[in-house]
Amino acid sequence: MDNFIQINIYTSSAAIDGLTGALCERGLTGFEIHDSADFEDFLENKDANWDYVDDSLMGLKTVEPHVTVYVHDNAQGAEMLASIRELIDGYAKNNSDGFFGNIRMELKNVKEEDWANNWKQYFKPFRVGKSLIVKPSWENVEPKDGDRILEIDPTSTFGTGQHYTTKMVMETLETVVKNGDRVLDLGCGSGILTIAALLFGAKEATVCDIFENAVKTASENIEKNHFNNFTAYCGNIIEDETLREKIGGGYNVICANIVADVIIAMSPLFEGFLKAGGKLIVSGIIDERADEVMSALEKNGWREISRKNEDGWNCILLER
Repeated sequence: MDNFIQINIYTSSAAIDGLTGALCERGLTGFEIHDSADFEDFLENKDANWDYVDDSLMGLKTVEPHVTVYVHDNAQGAEMLASIRELIDGYAKNNSDGFFGNIRMELKNVKEEDWANNWKQYFKPFRVGKSLIVKPSWENVEPKDGDRILEIDPTSTFGTGQHYTTKMVMETLETVVKNGDRVLDLGCGSGILTIAALLFGAKEATVCDIFENAVKTASENIEKNHFNNFTAYCGNIIEDETLREKIGGGYNVICANIVADVIIAMSPLFEGFLKAGGKLIVSGIIDERADEVMSALEKNGWREISRKNEDGWNCILLER
């Protein structure tokens, strides 16, 4: 029988719709909404039957607005928890106007520090594609001829390679990256995709993320894997033309393992970073949004080469 961890995400009533949308983008399609505004709506409903009021509805009267989600108590759940934490941290850092209320995440029946330590029981060395072995620092492996070792430890930044989205991009990189290529990793997270690209023979890489902590973590992880041939930027390429100019062009491969809405917004910009004949890899796309993403990319001149799909997630390789 599966075990689950309950996560309560506290926010404001006004922010709940946006929060649940972002959770859906991360593959969490089932959640419970607890909002005192629902109780007010009930009071204002003139057609309501007042003979009986469910205790659960009465309980909404004074509840602090929050969304409850559940993740499996396993490796995939650990990856999902990291993704949710990154999302909430981002909201908290952009909450100067108080729109998100007292935004925070709480785990029920488990201390967060204990959950963090649980990573070690879930995160064992595993193989990706034909030659890549992903391992945490505390595990030893004996590589075979031709194996490439990618070492990465769990942090609050999403991306140890166990989630389908990350794994599928690494598998695609193995077939696409050639010796001497330049690679651009947009939404770099932990930096794992850049490390994989460098291990596959890329000459240099550029990483970019909107979160400072992600850029810092990615840089540290790349250096821990004995690479220094990279440049790191923090910012939003969709809004920042100066940042786009700094990143420059002439890349052979772009990775964008993000979410559907961001990929759609970036779709007019990818061309400017790539050299002729370059390849684009987009991932982090749930089945329900795949057609919408492809429509935006096709309108900007992209053609699908191949697609991977695992457990409702899509990774798409494209060219112009």
